[in-house]
Amino acid sequence: MTAAAAMLSRSVLSRGITAHRLSKNVTFYMNEVSGCPNNNRESGEHNNNNKPLMLMLPWLGSRPQAVAKYCDIYFRTGFDVLVVESEVQEFLWPRWGLDHGKRLLELLHSERFVSRPLLVHAFSIGGFTFAQLLVHVSQDTQKYQALTQRIKGQVYDSLVVGSVETMAGGLAKTIFPRWKTLVKQVSLLYFDMFKRQTVDHFNTTLDVFWNSPVTAPALFFFCENDALSDPRAMEEMIDHMRKRGVDITAKKWEDSTHAGHLKRHQQEYLSILDVFLHSLRLAPLKAKMGGGSIKEETNLGERNS
Repeated sequence: MTAAAAMLSRSVLSRGITAHRLSKNVTFYMNEVSGCPNNNRESGEHNNNNKPLMLMLPWLGSRPQAVAKYCDIYFRTGFDVLVVESEVQEFLWPRWGLDHGKRLLELLHSERFVSRPLLVHAFSIGGFTFAQLLVHVSQDTQKYQALTQRIKGQVYDSLVVGSVETMAGGLAKTIFPRWKTLVKQVSLLYFDMFKRQTVDHFNTTLDVFWNSPVTAPALFFFCENDALSDPRAMEEMIDHMRKRGVDITAKKWEDSTHAGHLKRHQQEYLSILDVFLHSLRLAPLKAKMGGGSIKEETNLGERNS
């Protein structure tokens, strides 16, 4: 387990949540206080295979305390949460990212999860990880039809959308913020040198995401002043998906923080998310989100990708 995953596990164990490490970057948090009477504490399995599962894909460099805030939202509403972290090399060399997406796809088809309705909450580059999974799905939509039908809702927070220069800038800010100008230049050179293995693949992956085989209702959070995402490109993508018949809710702030909208606009964020989740008509939804407050533990604007 990564240090971040270990810290996240410790931060939620006291809340009646059991953490199960499934692999280096994957942790399953089973909600023991969700009101489901059929939990097996020893195996971490649910006899109730119809209980929805939240697939959470954090941003690069996310602090465990920050991820725990989002997990807590879903814990309070009764969901189990599957946290799948991404690593920078999966972005720099997309072939590894494809392998990561394939492993996630296989996990979602494993006995533990194969019958469970799914929700997706992806932040920043976590959306790229999900798109890598969709690349595999798009290559055999019949084979994975059951999976796409199991996905009942999608939440995308601060997706990195735009030019290669935007992606390079986001990478630099995430990994070496003190040297972001130099790292951005080196990244652009790298992407140019390995265009076929990187840029061409990014474009293919983006095209798959735009024409995703997953047509479940989607919620997008983004802002005008996000240096890591082009709001015009985001609006164009949202418009394209709406024309394809996807039911989309979009919230754009004039001034906010990349992957930090919850901190900057807490009540509005929670209220919109609450309405969206209830619109999906998925049980369990044990508590209304908009009325409570979340204890401040870390600056969500730090170390975001």
